[in-house]
Amino acid sequence: MFTQAERLISLRNLRPKKKEGFLKIISIFSFLGIMLGVATLIIVMSVMNGFKTDLTNKILGLNPHIIIEPNNFKIDNDYISKIKNEFQNISLSKSYVGEGIILSNNNAKGVMFKGIDKSESNRIEFFNNFIAKGNLDNFNSNSIFIGSELAYNLNLKVGDNLNLMSSAFVSTPLGSLPKQENFKVAGIFNTGFLEFDRNIIFLNIKDALSIFDKENKDQSIEIYLEDPLQANFYKNKFQKINQNYFIYTWSDLNKSLFSALKVERNVMFIILSLIVIVAAFNIISGLTILIKNKTKEIAILKTLGLSNKSIKKTFFLTGLTIGFFATLCGIILGVIFSLNIEKLRLFLSDVFNLEIFPSDIYFLDKLPSEINFNSILIIFIISLFISAIASYLPARKITKMNTFRALRYE
Repeated sequence: MFTQAERLISLRNLRPKKKEGFLKIISIFSFLGIMLGVATLIIVMSVMNGFKTDLTNKILGLNPHIIIEPNNFKIDNDYISKIKNEFQNISLSKSYVGEGIILSNNNAKGVMFKGIDKSESNRIEFFNNFIAKGNLDNFNSNSIFIGSELAYNLNLKVGDNLNLMSSAFVSTPLGSLPKQENFKVAGIFNTGFLEFDRNIIFLNIKDALSIFDKENKDQSIEIYLEDPLQANFYKNKFQKINQNYFIYTWSDLNKSLFSALKVERNVMFIILSLIVIVAAFNIISGLTILIKNKTKEIAILKTLGLSNKSIKKTFFLTGLTIGFFATLCGIILGVIFSLNIEKLRLFLSDVFNLEIFPSDIYFLDKLPSEINFNSILIIFIISLFISAIASYLPARKITKMNTFRALRYE
């Protein structure tokens, strides 16, 4: 593609003379601008990818993949049997979820009550992974498991007693009052997902049905899949078996969240790409000045028989070389920062006493990062394409130069 003479001339252009110090400064700024732009793009994309992956894993680890609610129809055993027989690689659990208030030590907090059967394999796996204090053996009738954030906010510990108030009403001589029952804290779980640890409590399903004045027919079916990404496929299959029930997936519950993440990621990519474009303007400036300074040399090369096309290619290669190595250095710098982003956050937080990644806002307790090689490849190609355009624009002006006039006045 490039001859040896073209590569040699391009290499000499990359080493300006002492009197061309300003040109050297422009080349350095071009290199640094593209390098930092590419590095910033990779770091931001890695954090966005890591945030999405961690958030997805948290949601999938803490929530069922598909939920089937009765919708005023009893979920009969025939329907459950059909699902089990037709789909072998799924796991089913029963639950009941309702809203209520937890009362303790003159404090009150609105939370979600989730009634479960602790003997089911999905529940055992959950508590084995996330129990911070307490024991699953103590999770019996009139006992609950609460999240670590909720325990901290209400100053609760294992063994404490409290009241739970549901949205169901009971008739008393004083009129209808919300139903209340006494419970004991059997344990505390910590998932690292603050919204979950702050707003969910677990109780036995019989206690949940009792406090909400419900019956067994009001229970929901929770389904766990080997591949959660196939949830919508299974949802359609379940709906064909019986359309009376209300069926939704984990992605339905979090559709707006993941749509917002996707839009934010795309917007950040576009905005940060402008950094590379702005840095590429330095290549245009540098090559334009270089061509002006090399007018005499260009004229001599033309008289020696070097074609306009070859001369254009030498200056094009000069700009492209700057862009290529700047992009390469930017990728290396971005990957190094992405791999150590959490250590850097902790360092800056300790030195400047700043909360750079507030866990109560971003749902996660550490700054995530996931390097995606497809994203790096796209960033590399875009940066190289921008550098190529920036190199071509000033190089094409060489064809308009008048060789004899250049020799006469130089």
